[in-house]
Amino acid sequence: MRPIVRLLTTAAAALLSLAPLQTQARAQTPVQTPASSHPTSTPYTGPLNIFDEPGRDQKLQIQHVMDVLNLHPGSIVADIGAGGGWFSVRAARRVAGGPHGSGRVIAEDINPDAISAIRTRAATEHLTNIVPLLGTPDDPRLTPDSLDAALMLRVYHEIAHPPLLLAHLHDALKPHARFGVIDHPGHGDDHGINPSVVIAEVQRNGFHLIHQYDFTKGDQNDYMLVFERR
Repeated sequence: MRPIVRLLTTAAAALLSLAPLQTQARAQTPVQTPASSHPTSTPYTGPLNIFDEPGRDQKLQIQHVMDVLNLHPGSIVADIGAGGGWFSVRAARRVAGGPHGSGRVIAEDINPDAISAIRTRAATEHLTNIVPLLGTPDDPRLTPDSLDAALMLRVYHEIAHPPLLLAHLHDALKPHARFGVIDHPGHGDDHGINPSVVIAEVQRNGFHLIHQYDFTKGDQNDYMLVFERR
């Protein structure tokens, strides 16, 4: 969700100076190097309600997004870089119920303040099936083989080390589970990333592309990529 609050974010000033070079390098030869040798993403510290503007559900067609991810009662889905929980609360309503009330949303972020805000929001909206989870820039700390789906909503362009994060996400998804990326075109300096870069990186790390959609373009020219875990 970022400008969506990309909560796997790099500090704003550092991102503007580093992202163009970083994105260019990723587009050519992504290298699986240890996290310690590169700058890492840092938590977003701005207002967490930035993406709660009226009408965003319609612009992003969020119900269609959840259809594409095959979310239904009983699904377990991760909102990676959940920020203020905009997607988490919507997904929580969609997956509520199922066998033994199993449907739930893992609302992951690397910002402790975001985790606290999500916890408060879930309580206020009486959504007991949201599980806030504090991750790290390279590891969302998800349970292996536990997810039916995952979404990064305006998050992917902020990830410092995609291969590291994608490896952990791959382990957390069940076989053939779906992974969605919603972002907008860009070159790093504008907090965007071109879909061809995302497709190359994700497919190199254990996923294959199912489809690229443009029905999300009403929300700041976003595209949506849907992958399946191999």
